[in-house]
Amino acid sequence: MGRVDLVGGGPGPVDLMTVRAWRLLAEADVVVMDRLGPTDIRSHLAPDVEIIDVGKLPGHHPVPQHEINAILVDRARSGKRVVRLKGGDPFVFGRGGEEVAACVAAGVPVDVVPGVTSAVAVPEAAGIPVTHRGIASAVHIVNGQSEVTPATLAALGDAAVTTVILMGVGALPRLVADALRAGVPGSRPVAIVERGHHADQRTTRTTLGAVVLEAGRIGVRNPAVVVVGDVARAGLLIPDLLPEHALAGDTSL
Repeated sequence: MGRVDLVGGGPGPVDLMTVRAWRLLAEADVVVMDRLGPTDIRSHLAPDVEIIDVGKLPGHHPVPQHEINAILVDRARSGKRVVRLKGGDPFVFGRGGEEVAACVAAGVPVDVVPGVTSAVAVPEAAGIPVTHRGIASAVHIVNGQSEVTPATLAALGDAAVTTVILMGVGALPRLVADALRAGVPGSRPVAIVERGHHADQRTTRTTLGAVVLEAGRIGVRNPAVVVVGDVARAGLLIPDLLPEHALAGDTSL
């Protein structure tokens, strides 16, 4: 019997992975990879490692989740050391819980290695703290592909809460319309951070009332993280920040 390790790969750069993640990858016989996360890890793997790409695109899942579960169980039962390499953290909208449950049900040893979630790391790459003393004391993380719940509307309406929306570019019109109908101020600051921690990172700062038009105008694309709340306003941390000192990719200056 082999084993399965669900490894959080963080937001993309390989040097943001944990030491344990690197050790498990060095020991792996099989690596089952997502589309996001440290995709350039291939060059660091031994040449005999089996790499299985199960990446998903919005609205297009070529390898359904039940097949991913079956791959993990099958390879482990054949005596392989399997790393399920996931973007961000395995338990933050990564369906890691389902994969753990599948392994446990099959009697396969399984463990989880935490990773840096994009809900924190991508805003951070743009100089946006998801909490900040005197401004935001709580964070509400939303799967943009899900329905807008009363809890999300309450978070959007609370000036002391930062709402972070993952996988939310396509859902922006629906989410914004629901929020405005619920009385959330259209002046609430919004930041969209595309391809955080990559060389082509881009940050767009706007307001809730204008974000849909602005995102369409500049052609915002996934992967992107949307931050709603006062922490998203320009100049929060360094009010006199000049363009030559700006964080890479910040288009708000």
